[in-house]
Amino acid sequence: MHRPHPWRIGLTGGIGSGKSTVAGMLAELGATVIDADAISRSLTAPGGRAIDAIRAQFGPDMVGPDGAMDRQAMRTRVFADPQARRRLEAIIHPLVAQITREQTEAAVAAGARCLVHDVPLLVESGTRWRAAVDRVLVVDCEPDTQRQRVAARSGLAADEIERILAQQASRAQRLACADIVVFNQGLSLAELNDEIRQMARHFGL
Repeated sequence: MHRPHPWRIGLTGGIGSGKSTVAGMLAELGATVIDADAISRSLTAPGGRAIDAIRAQFGPDMVGPDGAMDRQAMRTRVFADPQARRRLEAIIHPLVAQITREQTEAAVAAGARCLVHDVPLLVESGTRWRAAVDRVLVVDCEPDTQRQRVAARSGLAADEIERILAQQASRAQRLACADIVVFNQGLSLAELNDEIRQMARHFGL
């Protein structure tokens, strides 16, 4: 049966869960993926929409010679000062929401069958995203597996990985919000892809 509107899937998972891999597989199957992290990075890249506000709020030292936000300096600042994190979020979050709306409207106008909103902090955002999507898809794995994957891919120190995990929703909180769970533990890429293909059929892909 033809749906009058595309499916809207909220995709989330903790760092190292494999969420981005799942998003890529869904895109290959024909979903339109709207990536909140990519939008956020574009805002703080050279010429990004947030740069002028960041410079005004935090000073010129937070913008590098290339015109992008100095991510390491800002990371150090917000880890040390929760108020600085809130000030940064007050700049970034409304712009992410605005660009997300623009991309969603364009995808719907182009006839998208399934929109996947890739939102790392979907659970942390409270009811806002829950109300905006038809289903919440959580990519899950054991916390120790998250730590191992993040260390292997990024080279971050163990204490920095722990700080990142502490700032994200707990595994139990994510699972409590989930309509669908993909347990990405001990699967080969081919096995994960098979699981995603089976699930995606329910969403017209």
